[in-house]
Amino acid sequence: MLRTNGITSELRHKNPFMLSLSKHSSSLFCALLVFLFVPLAAIAQDKLRIAYAGGGSTAPVWILQERGLLKKYNIAAEIVQINASPAALQAMVAGDVDLNVTGVSNLVSARLAGIDVVMLMAVMPTFPNQLVALKSINSVQELRGKSGGINRFGASTDLGIRLVLRRFGLDPEKDVKLLSVGGTAQAVAAMAKGLIQFGISTEPFVREAEKVGFKTLVDVGALKIPFHWAGVLSREVTIKARRPVFARFVRAMTEAIHIYKTEKDWTKAIIGKYLRTTDAENLERTYNSFRPLFPEVPSPTPDGVKTLLDDIAGKTPKAGEANPKEFVDGSFVEEMERSGFIKRLYSR
Repeated sequence: MLRTNGITSELRHKNPFMLSLSKHSSSLFCALLVFLFVPLAAIAQDKLRIAYAGGGSTAPVWILQERGLLKKYNIAAEIVQINASPAALQAMVAGDVDLNVTGVSNLVSARLAGIDVVMLMAVMPTFPNQLVALKSINSVQELRGKSGGINRFGASTDLGIRLVLRRFGLDPEKDVKLLSVGGTAQAVAAMAKGLIQFGISTEPFVREAEKVGFKTLVDVGALKIPFHWAGVLSREVTIKARRPVFARFVRAMTEAIHIYKTEKDWTKAIIGKYLRTTDAENLERTYNSFRPLFPEVPSPTPDGVKTLLDDIAGKTPKAGEANPKEFVDGSFVEEMERSGFIKRLYSR
């Protein structure tokens, strides 16, 4: 190139066409350099609109945002928190969002209504709760005749407390009185006022219950009752049209779960940011309570759906006839596992 500079200069001087050609060549060369050196993600990213509802059980969504994992997997995402899970589901059905990180209750209600919603991956495959009771109560059997608090009838906390009571030999319809007391903070307030003698809660609110004279009676999460407390939902028609980008999203969420399980201090800082707390013990307890429940292999299992279908079958005939296998699409996690992706994550 150095030896041709003089010739090129002379040709430009003698031939205007060569001058124009040279200018166009320079522009093309610069454009080629931009194409080669600008990262692919900066040129074109697949867009996803994601809604989620929940607290610590959806912490992997927070990690997605804070760690830039979606950008890493060439996804430009719009993530919104919708406090009411049914509203998040309605937004997905209406086409306003592509994915919904929420519980199995929304999956079942949509599917039984004839909507083509399925679960792509499990995020929290069991109840992350603790059954708390007055310190003077030492066994589940001693809850007989007592009043317990739930979020609302038909909610996941309602099912969870009923399943635990049945497991320990109590009939939730006859042996206890269950009251709808609102959210977790309201449940703690009801405990403090003496309106209820037991309830079901998650960290960091278990610690708040302890402050008003309660203790953990049963670690519900340790019972490993199959139940998709949180998972990733989408519509079958959307999955069919956008399978490659959904596959990358599942990988990003799986990596987020890995980060939660392996980077304690960083994750606690993120929990504190989103739960708006700096209390060291609250952060420690919240992190520790959720960590063992997040799955390394986030397969959405039919059993995690069947638990709910069985519970509502008496009042909802369609639930008794439904096949739980039709509510989940395990192909994304199966493909990811076959590729060795999960094994590589946890062997670092």
